[in-house]
Amino acid sequence: MSFTIAVDVGGTFTDVVATEGTEVFAGKVSSRPNDEATAVLNAVGIVAEHFGRTAEQTLAGTDQFILGTTVVTNAMLEYTGVATGLITTKGFRDVLEIRRGYKESIFDLSLPAPHPITRRRFRKGVTERIDYRGEIATPLDEDEVRTAVRELKAAGIESIAVCLLFSFVNDAHERRIAEIITEEHPDCFVTLSCEVLPQIREFERVSTTVVNAYTSPLLKRYLNRLDEGLREAGFRGELVVMQSNGGIMDVAYSAQHGVDAVLSGPAGGVIAAVALGERSGYRNIITGDMGGTSYDVCLIHDGKPEVGVENWISRYRVAVPLIDIHTIGSGGGSIAWVDEGGALRVGPESAGANPGPACYGRGGTRPTVTDANLLLGFMDPDRFMGGQLSLDRAAAERAFEEHVAQPMGISVTEAAVGVFRIANSDMANALRFVSVTRGRDPRDYALMAFGGAGAIHAGVQAVDLGIKTVLVPRKAAVLSAFGGLVADFKVSRIKSYVRAAEAVRPEELTEVFDTVHAEAQELLPTAETTHLERYLDVRYEGQTREVIVPLRTRTRRISEVSLARAINEFHELHDQLYGHKRPDQPVQIVSARLDLTGLRGMGDVTPPHKFVDEDASAAKVGTREVYIEGRGGFVPTPIFDGAGIEPGHVIPGPAVIHEPGTTIVVADGQEAMLDQYETYVIEVVR
Repeated sequence: MSFTIAVDVGGTFTDVVATEGTEVFAGKVSSRPNDEATAVLNAVGIVAEHFGRTAEQTLAGTDQFILGTTVVTNAMLEYTGVATGLITTKGFRDVLEIRRGYKESIFDLSLPAPHPITRRRFRKGVTERIDYRGEIATPLDEDEVRTAVRELKAAGIESIAVCLLFSFVNDAHERRIAEIITEEHPDCFVTLSCEVLPQIREFERVSTTVVNAYTSPLLKRYLNRLDEGLREAGFRGELVVMQSNGGIMDVAYSAQHGVDAVLSGPAGGVIAAVALGERSGYRNIITGDMGGTSYDVCLIHDGKPEVGVENWISRYRVAVPLIDIHTIGSGGGSIAWVDEGGALRVGPESAGANPGPACYGRGGTRPTVTDANLLLGFMDPDRFMGGQLSLDRAAAERAFEEHVAQPMGISVTEAAVGVFRIANSDMANALRFVSVTRGRDPRDYALMAFGGAGAIHAGVQAVDLGIKTVLVPRKAAVLSAFGGLVADFKVSRIKSYVRAAEAVRPEELTEVFDTVHAEAQELLPTAETTHLERYLDVRYEGQTREVIVPLRTRTRRISEVSLARAINEFHELHDQLYGHKRPDQPVQIVSARLDLTGLRGMGDVTPPHKFVDEDASAAKVGTREVYIEGRGGFVPTPIFDGAGIEPGHVIPGPAVIHEPGTTIVVADGQEAMLDQYETYVIEVVR
């Protein structure tokens, strides 16, 4: 039998899911913040141990290794990318700092400028000009380009971004600059805006291109080291990387497109939620992924995750298509603290993997959300991570006493309850952000909770939002890794096509899509079956934002009917998002975009199980005092061992279910049932 292994590297733990035939193994190892490769190899080690093989035998029998990585994210959060330069049209080198006048806090006069990931002296303007029609108005001054490259090389620049005016219409000058860079500085990494983001809007394009140049060399070196290390250990298969658009791509593509992996890890969880939700009968879902450092949320409507192109990563615009994941600093490791005004706060600072929460016993002394959950009885000190780590309740009490209870003049229990409520409020607000503020009613969606701690808090959040169903996959603790396992190959491409709607010729638009489709096919790894989805970016004339509208047609040819349908759908989507529509206003198409997916056929890795009777009493292992929010205090609560729960079993609340990697709290007035696909379906009565 051959293996497929998927690994997701998080801030606190590195998760792994592996399959051999119909058997699926899931596990966790501690992350190494500055040494991801070692954590990945440690994850391989626990897979080998489970299947009774050596690591070398396991890797030798692995066909595909899927990686979700935080390399790009960390590089942007910590500003540890490579020395980066920019070559642009003369007179436009400050676009990156002008940012279209955007300021995160418009009334904060002391707000510092973003950290410069390429300093002004490394941004070079060169003489050239291509006009809006794609015609060369001013030829490229190649001598200026050579001088600029030599200066950047002498300054130690390792990576150069190239972004010229109207290169999305005619890329000849950008490609010639790339040739000159290769001649003058052959070891330099080169990023062209015409390859990364060939569309209008200068700031978005230059920012995205620079982010790619800043992060990709790091990702390339990391992937090369990991690939080399895996092959030295016996790996002979294919290494692929989870992308922010929800697909996977090979190392060759990923190493050149670091900006496409900026949400590599969280995207896997969303893709898994789509697959598992569909199987359990839920196509409208809001995901809540609570890890050690952050809480990531995403809305899935009609089986498709929302896609965003207006993302900011560490104060830099990233305009490539990404699954629209909203992140807040509220995870299990989020630190509780008392501010200068005496108010209790939670996060965004995290205890991380080392030392971690105080209860981990690794030297942490500050209270966290995990410590609060332990003190409130939700977690069993001897069952954490399936018993791999024993939690220290006394250390959690000391941390809360010193840092919260004494400063605020309250008890340790009151302090823990306060942290629990603040964390729930912050996470519920994040869920509102991706639903209510986008024109969606959260009551129309199920909440899928995953990550190590997500299912502890989901029941309370559901009541707050009026959500009637909570879904908790049995593999909740490793769902992002599982998403890599079931993800398909996927390429997202875009091309500017600015036309008034009434001036669009369907045959011309068809040609544009055919060109973009051909580009995507060249990038997509070989797949027996592909799936094509096309979209238009549409706006009312004069607007600064577009709405991404599906182009619904069963043929490659775009007709007057399919185009008119897309325009009609634009009005409805605009009304849903912004609360109004103007069918009488002129409409403008801005860009053509598509997703080309190569299907891997991995969706059946979790075959259905047969139902047994509803009685789950055999899985009950005792009772303990647990804080139940609905009853305002501690209540003797039945405790269940997840290993003894089978599909069809029903567990009424209040109850606590301990799965190896996660804890599920079934609140008072709720009822959980494990379905045939091993997802706990929790019905919320109040």
